[in-house]
Amino acid sequence: MLDDTLLDDPARLADADAGGLLRLAALSGAQVRSTAETAAEVGLDDLAEDRPRAVVLLTRPGVAVTVARLLGALTGPRCPVPVVISDELPTWVGALDAVFAHTDDVGDVTLAEGVATACRRGASVVLAVPSEGPVAAAGAGRAKVLAPRVAVPPALAFAHVFAAGLCTLRALDLLDFDTEELAEELDKEAERAHPSHESLSNPAKSLALRLAERTPLLWGVDAISAAVAGHASFALGAHAGVPGHVAEYPQAVVQRGLHRAAASVGSEADIFADPEDEVGALLRVFLISTRHNDQGEVFERSAMRDLPGADVVAPGDTVRADPLLRAAVLAARFDLAAVYLGLAAGTLNGPGWPALAMS
Repeated sequence: MLDDTLLDDPARLADADAGGLLRLAALSGAQVRSTAETAAEVGLDDLAEDRPRAVVLLTRPGVAVTVARLLGALTGPRCPVPVVISDELPTWVGALDAVFAHTDDVGDVTLAEGVATACRRGASVVLAVPSEGPVAAAGAGRAKVLAPRVAVPPALAFAHVFAAGLCTLRALDLLDFDTEELAEELDKEAERAHPSHESLSNPAKSLALRLAERTPLLWGVDAISAAVAGHASFALGAHAGVPGHVAEYPQAVVQRGLHRAAASVGSEADIFADPEDEVGALLRVFLISTRHNDQGEVFERSAMRDLPGADVVAPGDTVRADPLLRAAVLAARFDLAAVYLGLAAGTLNGPGWPALAMS
Protein backbone atom coordinates (compact mmCIF):
# COMPACT_ATOMS: atom_id res chain seq x y z
CA MET A 1 0.00 0.00 0.00
CA LEU A 2 1.17 3.48 -0.81
CA ASP A 3 2.09 5.63 2.19
CA ASP A 4 2.02 9.06 0.58
CA THR A 5 2.51 10.79 3.95
CA LEU A 6 6.03 9.36 4.05
CA LEU A 7 7.24 11.69 1.31
CA ASP A 8 6.65 14.84 3.35
CA ASP A 9 8.06 13.46 6.60
CA PRO A 10 11.86 13.85 6.26
CA ALA A 11 12.64 11.83 9.39
CA ARG A 12 10.53 8.84 8.37
CA LEU A 13 11.75 9.14 4.80
CA ALA A 14 15.38 8.96 5.96
CA ASP A 15 14.59 5.90 8.08
CA ALA A 16 12.85 4.19 5.17
CA ASP A 17 15.76 4.95 2.82
CA ALA A 18 18.17 2.66 4.62
CA GLY A 19 20.24 2.18 1.49
CA GLY A 20 20.67 5.90 0.88
CA LEU A 21 19.20 5.59 -2.59
CA LEU A 22 17.89 9.15 -2.66
CA ARG A 23 21.38 10.48 -2.00
CA LEU A 24 22.81 8.20 -4.68
CA ALA A 25 20.10 9.19 -7.16
CA ALA A 26 21.10 12.83 -6.64
CA LEU A 27 24.66 12.21 -7.87
CA SER A 28 23.95 12.51 -11.61
CA GLY A 29 25.92 15.75 -11.89
CA ALA A 30 28.89 14.21 -10.10
CA GLN A 31 28.72 11.20 -12.43
CA VAL A 32 28.89 13.47 -15.48
CA ARG A 33 31.89 15.43 -14.18
CA SER A 34 33.85 12.35 -13.14
CA THR A 35 33.16 10.59 -16.45
CA ALA A 36 34.34 13.61 -18.42
CA GLU A 37 37.52 13.68 -16.33
CA THR A 38 38.12 10.01 -17.06
CA ALA A 39 37.53 10.58 -20.78
CA ALA A 40 40.12 13.36 -20.78
CA GLU A 41 42.64 11.15 -18.98
CA VAL A 42 42.29 8.08 -21.21
CA GLY A 43 42.39 10.28 -24.31
CA LEU A 44 39.57 9.97 -26.83
CA ASP A 45 41.04 12.52 -29.24
CA ASP A 46 42.52 9.90 -31.54
CA LEU A 47 39.02 8.63 -32.31
CA ALA A 48 38.47 11.70 -34.49
CA GLU A 49 41.46 11.10 -36.78
CA ASP A 50 39.13 9.59 -39.36
CA ARG A 51 35.34 9.77 -39.35
CA PRO A 52 34.03 6.23 -38.77
CA ARG A 53 32.04 4.32 -41.33
CA ALA A 54 29.46 3.57 -38.64
CA VAL A 55 28.99 3.88 -34.89
CA VAL A 56 27.67 0.81 -33.09
CA LEU A 57 25.98 1.23 -29.70
CA LEU A 58 25.83 -2.13 -27.97
CA THR A 59 22.81 -2.52 -25.69
CA ARG A 60 23.37 -5.05 -22.96
CA PRO A 61 20.70 -5.43 -20.23
CA GLY A 62 20.43 -2.39 -17.94
CA VAL A 63 20.63 1.34 -18.53
CA ALA A 64 22.68 0.75 -21.70
CA VAL A 65 19.45 0.10 -23.59
CA THR A 66 17.83 3.43 -22.78
CA VAL A 67 21.09 5.37 -23.12
CA ALA A 68 21.69 3.95 -26.59
CA ARG A 69 18.20 4.88 -27.73
CA LEU A 70 18.59 8.40 -26.41
CA LEU A 71 22.00 8.83 -28.04
CA GLY A 72 20.57 7.54 -31.32
CA ALA A 73 17.66 9.98 -31.10
CA LEU A 74 19.96 12.90 -30.29
CA THR A 75 22.26 12.23 -33.26
CA GLY A 76 19.14 12.10 -35.41
CA PRO A 77 18.57 11.29 -39.07
CA ARG A 78 20.97 14.01 -40.19
CA CYS A 79 23.96 12.33 -38.56
CA PRO A 80 26.68 12.00 -41.26
CA VAL A 81 27.32 8.35 -40.36
CA PRO A 82 24.92 5.52 -39.46
CA VAL A 83 24.35 4.98 -35.74
CA VAL A 84 23.47 1.33 -35.25
CA ILE A 85 21.91 0.02 -32.03
CA SER A 86 22.41 -3.69 -31.45
CA ASP A 87 22.49 -6.12 -28.53
CA GLU A 88 25.38 -8.03 -30.09
CA LEU A 89 28.34 -7.01 -32.24
CA PRO A 90 27.28 -6.98 -35.92
CA THR A 91 29.29 -9.36 -38.07
CA TRP A 92 30.34 -6.55 -40.43
CA VAL A 93 32.15 -4.42 -37.82
CA GLY A 94 35.72 -3.70 -38.84
CA ALA A 95 38.60 -1.24 -38.68
CA LEU A 96 36.52 1.64 -40.07
CA ASP A 97 33.90 1.48 -37.33
CA ALA A 98 33.53 2.72 -33.76
CA VAL A 99 31.88 0.74 -30.96
CA PHE A 100 30.50 2.01 -27.64
CA ALA A 101 29.26 -0.36 -24.96
CA HIS A 102 28.20 -0.57 -21.33
CA THR A 103 27.10 -3.49 -19.19
CA ASP A 104 25.95 -3.97 -15.61
CA ASP A 105 27.65 -7.38 -15.67
CA VAL A 106 31.45 -7.13 -15.86
CA GLY A 107 31.49 -10.86 -16.61
CA ASP A 108 29.12 -10.52 -19.60
CA VAL A 109 30.46 -13.27 -21.88
CA THR A 110 28.59 -12.07 -24.97
CA LEU A 111 29.92 -8.55 -24.64
CA ALA A 112 33.44 -9.73 -23.80
CA GLU A 113 33.51 -11.80 -26.97
CA GLY A 114 32.16 -8.87 -29.00
CA VAL A 115 34.76 -6.48 -27.56
CA ALA A 116 37.57 -8.93 -28.28
CA THR A 117 36.37 -9.36 -31.86
CA ALA A 118 35.97 -5.62 -32.47
CA CYS A 119 39.45 -4.90 -31.11
CA ARG A 120 41.00 -7.72 -33.12
CA ARG A 121 39.46 -6.28 -36.28
CA GLY A 122 40.85 -2.83 -35.49
CA ALA A 123 37.62 -1.03 -34.61
CA SER A 124 37.71 1.90 -32.18
CA VAL A 125 36.15 0.66 -28.94
CA VAL A 126 35.01 2.67 -25.91
CA LEU A 127 33.69 0.89 -22.83
CA ALA A 128 31.78 2.39 -19.91
CA VAL A 129 32.62 -0.44 -17.52
CA PRO A 130 34.82 -0.99 -14.45
CA SER A 131 38.48 -1.43 -15.28
CA GLU A 132 38.52 -4.92 -13.78
CA GLY A 133 36.71 -7.95 -15.11
CA PRO A 134 36.43 -10.00 -18.32
CA VAL A 135 34.76 -7.26 -20.39
CA ALA A 136 37.52 -4.71 -19.77
CA ALA A 137 40.16 -7.42 -20.13
CA ALA A 138 38.72 -8.37 -23.51
CA GLY A 139 39.90 -4.99 -24.77
CA ALA A 140 43.45 -6.07 -23.96
CA GLY A 141 44.66 -2.48 -23.71
CA ARG A 142 43.19 -1.57 -27.09
CA ALA A 143 39.79 -0.37 -25.88
CA LYS A 144 39.29 2.97 -24.13
CA VAL A 145 37.79 2.17 -20.72
CA LEU A 146 35.79 4.91 -18.98
CA ALA A 147 35.43 3.31 -15.57
CA PRO A 148 32.88 4.80 -13.14
CA ARG A 149 34.32 6.81 -10.26
CA VAL A 150 31.07 7.57 -8.45
CA ALA A 151 29.70 4.42 -6.84
CA VAL A 152 25.97 4.06 -7.45
CA PRO A 153 23.68 1.06 -8.01
CA PRO A 154 23.61 -0.09 -11.65
CA ALA A 155 20.03 1.12 -12.08
CA LEU A 156 21.15 4.66 -11.15
CA ALA A 157 24.14 4.76 -13.51
CA PHE A 158 22.31 6.50 -16.36
CA ALA A 159 24.32 9.72 -16.03
CA HIS A 160 27.67 7.92 -16.15
CA VAL A 161 26.78 5.85 -19.22
CA PHE A 162 25.12 8.80 -20.94
CA ALA A 163 28.14 11.04 -20.32
CA ALA A 164 30.50 8.32 -21.57
CA GLY A 165 28.47 7.97 -24.75
CA LEU A 166 28.35 11.73 -25.22
CA CYS A 167 32.12 12.01 -24.77
CA THR A 168 32.59 9.28 -27.38
CA LEU A 169 30.30 10.96 -29.90
CA ARG A 170 31.94 14.33 -29.23
CA ALA A 171 35.37 12.82 -29.89
CA LEU A 172 34.00 11.45 -33.17
CA ASP A 173 32.71 14.97 -34.02
CA LEU A 174 29.12 13.70 -34.23
CA LEU A 175 27.57 15.44 -31.23
CA ASP A 176 28.62 18.30 -28.97
CA PHE A 177 27.79 19.19 -25.39
CA ASP A 178 29.05 21.31 -22.52
CA THR A 179 30.09 19.04 -19.66
CA GLU A 180 29.77 21.63 -16.92
CA GLU A 181 26.42 22.94 -18.15
CA LEU A 182 25.01 19.41 -18.20
CA ALA A 183 26.36 18.65 -14.72
CA GLU A 184 25.01 21.92 -13.35
CA GLU A 185 21.52 21.28 -14.71
CA LEU A 186 21.53 17.83 -13.13
CA ASP A 187 22.71 19.32 -9.83
CA LYS A 188 19.84 21.85 -9.98
CA GLU A 189 17.34 19.06 -10.60
CA ALA A 190 18.71 17.13 -7.62
CA GLU A 191 18.37 20.24 -5.45
CA ARG A 192 14.77 20.79 -6.59
CA ALA A 193 14.07 17.17 -5.67
CA HIS A 194 15.79 17.29 -2.25
CA PRO A 195 13.94 15.23 0.41
CA SER A 196 13.48 18.34 2.56
CA HIS A 197 11.30 20.01 -0.09
CA GLU A 198 7.58 19.33 0.17
CA SER A 199 5.70 17.53 -2.58
CA LEU A 200 4.03 20.69 -3.86
CA SER A 201 7.41 22.23 -4.72
CA ASN A 202 9.40 19.05 -5.36
CA PRO A 203 9.07 17.90 -8.99
CA ALA A 204 10.22 14.33 -8.27
CA LYS A 205 7.89 13.83 -5.30
CA SER A 206 5.01 15.38 -7.22
CA LEU A 207 5.68 13.09 -10.18
CA ALA A 208 5.89 10.07 -7.88
CA LEU A 209 2.47 10.85 -6.42
CA ARG A 210 0.94 11.27 -9.87
CA LEU A 211 2.42 7.93 -10.94
CA ALA A 212 1.18 6.12 -7.82
CA GLU A 213 -1.41 3.36 -8.11
CA ARG A 214 -1.91 3.86 -11.82
CA THR A 215 -0.61 2.15 -14.93
CA PRO A 216 1.32 4.92 -16.68
CA LEU A 217 1.19 5.36 -20.42
CA LEU A 218 4.57 6.98 -21.04
CA TRP A 219 4.21 8.57 -24.45
CA GLY A 220 6.95 10.77 -25.88
CA VAL A 221 5.89 13.54 -28.24
CA ASP A 222 8.94 12.92 -30.45
CA ALA A 223 11.84 10.47 -30.78
CA ILE A 224 14.00 12.09 -28.08
CA SER A 225 11.08 12.28 -25.65
CA ALA A 226 10.17 8.66 -26.40
CA ALA A 227 13.73 7.63 -25.53
CA VAL A 228 13.33 9.42 -22.18
CA ALA A 229 10.02 7.59 -21.75
CA GLY A 230 11.91 4.33 -22.18
CA HIS A 231 14.24 5.29 -19.36
CA ALA A 232 11.26 6.30 -17.23
CA SER A 233 9.77 2.84 -17.69
CA PHE A 234 13.09 1.23 -16.77
CA ALA A 235 13.43 3.34 -13.62
CA LEU A 236 9.87 2.65 -12.50
CA GLY A 237 10.33 -1.06 -12.99
CA ALA A 238 13.69 -1.09 -11.22
CA HIS A 239 12.68 0.87 -8.14
CA ALA A 240 8.91 0.99 -7.84
CA GLY A 241 7.75 -2.25 -9.42
CA VAL A 242 5.51 -0.26 -11.77
CA PRO A 243 4.98 -1.40 -15.38
CA GLY A 244 4.61 1.28 -18.01
CA HIS A 245 3.63 1.36 -21.68
CA VAL A 246 6.17 3.26 -23.79
CA ALA A 247 5.61 4.69 -27.25
CA GLU A 248 6.31 7.67 -29.45
CA TYR A 249 3.00 9.48 -29.73
CA PRO A 250 2.31 8.76 -33.44
CA GLN A 251 2.67 5.05 -32.64
CA ALA A 252 0.36 5.37 -29.64
CA VAL A 253 -2.30 6.96 -31.84
CA VAL A 254 -2.56 3.91 -34.10
CA GLN A 255 -3.01 1.63 -31.08
CA ARG A 256 -6.60 2.72 -31.24
CA GLY A 257 -8.05 0.73 -28.37
CA LEU A 258 -5.46 1.95 -25.91
CA HIS A 259 -5.53 5.50 -27.25
CA ARG A 260 -9.34 5.58 -26.94
CA ALA A 261 -9.12 4.39 -23.33
CA ALA A 262 -6.45 7.00 -22.63
CA ALA A 263 -8.55 9.78 -24.10
CA SER A 264 -11.47 8.84 -21.82
CA VAL A 265 -9.64 9.53 -18.56
CA GLY A 266 -8.28 12.72 -17.06
CA SER A 267 -4.99 13.44 -15.37
CA GLU A 268 -6.71 13.11 -11.99
CA ALA A 269 -8.80 10.07 -11.08
CA ASP A 270 -12.47 10.56 -10.42
CA ILE A 271 -12.85 10.22 -6.65
CA PHE A 272 -16.18 8.46 -7.17
CA ALA A 273 -14.82 5.95 -9.68
CA ASP A 274 -14.67 2.27 -8.83
CA PRO A 275 -11.37 0.90 -10.21
CA GLU A 276 -12.88 -2.58 -10.44
CA ASP A 277 -15.61 -1.32 -12.74
CA GLU A 278 -13.67 1.21 -14.77
CA VAL A 279 -10.48 -0.11 -16.26
CA GLY A 280 -9.75 3.31 -17.73
CA ALA A 281 -9.48 4.78 -14.24
CA LEU A 282 -6.37 2.66 -13.71
CA LEU A 283 -4.61 4.40 -16.57
CA ARG A 284 -2.88 7.73 -16.61
CA VAL A 285 -1.30 9.30 -19.66
CA PHE A 286 2.06 11.00 -19.21
CA LEU A 287 3.02 13.00 -22.29
CA ILE A 288 6.77 13.36 -22.03
CA SER A 289 8.09 16.41 -23.80
CA THR A 290 11.61 17.71 -24.22
CA ARG A 291 10.17 20.52 -26.33
CA HIS A 292 13.06 22.71 -27.43
CA ASN A 293 11.96 24.20 -30.75
CA ASP A 294 8.87 25.22 -32.72
CA GLN A 295 8.37 21.74 -34.14
CA GLY A 296 8.44 20.22 -30.65
CA GLU A 297 5.81 22.72 -29.53
CA VAL A 298 3.57 21.74 -32.45
CA PHE A 299 3.91 18.05 -31.56
CA GLU A 300 3.09 18.76 -27.93
CA ARG A 301 0.02 20.86 -28.72
CA SER A 302 -1.26 18.28 -31.17
CA ALA A 303 -1.01 15.53 -28.56
CA MET A 304 -2.70 17.73 -25.96
CA ARG A 305 -5.63 18.35 -28.29
CA ASP A 306 -6.15 14.59 -28.54
CA LEU A 307 -5.62 14.01 -24.81
CA PRO A 308 -6.71 17.14 -22.94
CA GLY A 309 -6.55 15.31 -19.60
CA ALA A 310 -2.99 14.05 -20.06
CA ASP A 311 -0.27 14.85 -17.58
CA VAL A 312 2.55 16.67 -19.41
CA VAL A 313 6.01 15.98 -18.01
CA ALA A 314 8.52 18.61 -19.16
CA PRO A 315 11.75 20.00 -17.70
CA GLY A 316 10.38 23.50 -17.22
CA ASP A 317 11.41 26.84 -18.64
CA THR A 318 14.47 27.13 -16.39
CA VAL A 319 16.29 24.54 -18.52
CA ARG A 320 17.76 25.97 -21.71
CA ALA A 321 16.08 24.97 -24.98
CA ASP A 322 18.58 22.25 -25.75
CA PRO A 323 17.30 18.70 -26.36
CA LEU A 324 20.29 17.04 -24.70
CA LEU A 325 19.98 19.05 -21.49
CA ARG A 326 16.23 18.71 -21.30
CA ALA A 327 16.32 14.96 -21.91
CA ALA A 328 18.97 14.44 -19.21
CA VAL A 329 17.01 16.48 -16.66
CA LEU A 330 13.84 14.47 -17.28
CA ALA A 331 15.73 11.17 -17.04
CA ALA A 332 17.14 12.26 -13.68
CA ARG A 333 13.68 13.36 -12.51
CA PHE A 334 12.22 9.95 -13.29
CA ASP A 335 15.09 8.22 -11.45
CA LEU A 336 14.36 10.29 -8.36
CA ALA A 337 10.58 9.91 -8.69
CA ALA A 338 10.92 6.14 -9.03
CA VAL A 339 12.99 5.95 -5.85
CA TYR A 340 10.50 8.14 -3.97
CA LEU A 341 7.63 5.99 -5.22
CA GLY A 342 9.46 2.79 -4.33
CA LEU A 343 10.05 4.02 -0.78
CA ALA A 344 6.44 5.15 -0.34
CA ALA A 345 5.06 1.91 -1.78
CA GLY A 346 7.47 -0.32 0.13
CA THR A 347 9.04 -1.91 -2.94
CA LEU A 348 12.55 -0.78 -1.93
CA ASN A 349 14.72 -1.94 0.97
CA GLY A 350 13.06 -5.31 1.24
CA PRO A 351 14.96 -8.63 0.98
CA GLY A 352 18.06 -8.13 -1.15
CA TRP A 353 18.20 -4.36 -0.71
CA PRO A 354 20.50 -2.51 -0.83
CA ALA A 355 23.14 -5.22 -1.34
CA LEU A 356 21.47 -6.48 -4.51
CA ALA A 357 21.15 -2.95 -5.88
CA MET A 358 24.86 -2.27 -5.41
CA SER A 359 26.10 -5.53 -6.91
